[in-house]
Amino acid sequence: MKGFAMLGLNNVGWIEKERPVAGPYDAILRPLALAPCTSDIQTVYKGTLGDRHNLILGHEAIGEIVEVGRKVKDFKPGDKVIVPAVTLDWRNIDMHSSSQQLVGRKYSNIKDGVFSEYFHVDNVDMNVALLPEGISLESAVMLTDTVSTGFHAVELAEVEYGDTVAVLGTASISLMGVAGAHLKGAERIIVVGYSPDLVKAAKFYGATDIINHNDGPIVEQILKITKGIGVDKVLVAGTDSDAITDAVKIVKLGGRIGNVNHFGSGETFSIPKIEWGANTSHDNTINKEIPGGRARMEKQIELVKYGKLDPSKIVTHVFHGFEKIEDALVMIKTRPFDLIKPVVIM
Repeated sequence: MKGFAMLGLNNVGWIEKERPVAGPYDAILRPLALAPCTSDIQTVYKGTLGDRHNLILGHEAIGEIVEVGRKVKDFKPGDKVIVPAVTLDWRNIDMHSSSQQLVGRKYSNIKDGVFSEYFHVDNVDMNVALLPEGISLESAVMLTDTVSTGFHAVELAEVEYGDTVAVLGTASISLMGVAGAHLKGAERIIVVGYSPDLVKAAKFYGATDIINHNDGPIVEQILKITKGIGVDKVLVAGTDSDAITDAVKIVKLGGRIGNVNHFGSGETFSIPKIEWGANTSHDNTINKEIPGGRARMEKQIELVKYGKLDPSKIVTHVFHGFEKIEDALVMIKTRPFDLIKPVVIM
């Protein structure tokens, strides 16, 4: 089969590989829709996971099942399914991935990813969800990672009704953090944005305040509009390591920071002591873990099905044809001004 792979650091290309084989609990799928991710770029060009050779990229996919193992109970060939970026090792659909990210995020890390003519899903009964009719492929593929991760920032920060929330990051995951905070009842949602498309989407998903890098330091702007008080919760997604420093400076003592950011370069980042609370650091919490699995996908599907969420608003570019995977990945790398998220439809 043909796949688009990391050939080595700073090097990608098309390769031929043997088609994967399904174990007794597994399935083989062919892709229907794919989405490249910034973490693919971090993996290849910043060596986040170390050097990888001839490893097929990609972890966001909608697929059609072409083969199932003999012990698979709930799915069959021909089913169209949503495949979460994080797949579970447990035989229980209600469990989610360990807090160790790389346990669950196998694709394009410890196993070939989904940018190929066929790809493998382990424990398929636990790890995929049926795609209902009426949900577009563009919307569905956003559920695999972008929605799930953005919502998890909200969960980690424990956003509640009436909260003032700052969202640090200018990416599709950040926008799903906005959407999740709005669904949780946040009263005020402050977003960093500059491109017209991102600002429009942020307001659609519930942003109440937009600040711009060009108008001065983010911390100063947020403290000014909150009258020096700061915010109850901060979501960190789709940005750089400086955002952790900024988050600590703007969150109230006793507040929470939900971090789902992919830090691709550098060994450390700074936590400012005074803003952290010096000897009262137990009053602030930074969390990160990565959820996944079938049950999570099914819950997100219900949000789309019943009109609570429209993820299609973050899809700004749609490519058609398997060979366009490379073009979509290049777009993520070069980041044109009007880009939020590209999708490839097979």
